[in-house]
Amino acid sequence: MPHFICTNCGTQFAETPQPPQECTICIEEREFINWDGQNWTTLEKLAKSHKNVIRRVESGLLGIGMEPAFAIGQRALLVTHPEGNILWDCIPLLDAGLVSLIKGIGGLSGIAISHPHYYSCMIEWAEAFDCPIFLHQADRKWVMRSGPAIQFWEGDRQRIGAGLTLIRCGGHFEGGTVLHWSEGAEGKGVLLSGDIIHVVQDRRWVSFMYSYPNLIPLSAAKVKHIAASVAPFKFDRIYGAWWGKTVASEAKTAVNQSVQRYIQHLRN
Repeated sequence: MPHFICTNCGTQFAETPQPPQECTICIEEREFINWDGQNWTTLEKLAKSHKNVIRRVESGLLGIGMEPAFAIGQRALLVTHPEGNILWDCIPLLDAGLVSLIKGIGGLSGIAISHPHYYSCMIEWAEAFDCPIFLHQADRKWVMRSGPAIQFWEGDRQRIGAGLTLIRCGGHFEGGTVLHWSEGAEGKGVLLSGDIIHVVQDRRWVSFMYSYPNLIPLSAAKVKHIAASVAPFKFDRIYGAWWGKTVASEAKTAVNQSVQRYIQHLRN
């Protein structure tokens, strides 16, 4: 039986003889049903219409995306690391050429994902590289395809390698997570943030939302909590969820100023 993939959010579901009637992710207020209605595809079909692309982002960091853009359109990031490479966030497509390329640079020792909108085809990736998936326990109910590779972690921080720390920020999702990479940005530190800390069009700033497509903001308390969660960590750069969505320098200042601006506009 096929594992159907929602074409609107890119989430792969447990195998069923027929597509589900609706996507559990998309009917919730942090996503939406496509204006053309609910549609489904499979990994086999997707591989015929799309291809993987890989780009160097900085020393030790590769971006992995899809062309043409599909579903939410995020790209994943691969941190090359002496203890084993880590994939941050995930995308629906994984083709044979990409598997061969990643195995050629050491494979993956783990996959970590910021929140359920990017779970996509994580089980396919984990099975291809025989590696664990690190998800926060608070978002367990949003896993649409389970597997033994998934390791749920609890608490506020989880070390997954030397200089690699998962930080639970909450906000967009209860288990919303960012990855701190201490050796990134030439040793100045990097946050890989998905859209838990969202790099906006003016890339000197970030923002925070409960629902991005439906424009539901977070409370001041939750935004302060996000800022407090990352405050102990040194970082000069933030990579968001899409190509080019990068705060290239002075990112910690950008977060602090963005939090102040956000709260001020809530008060006005």
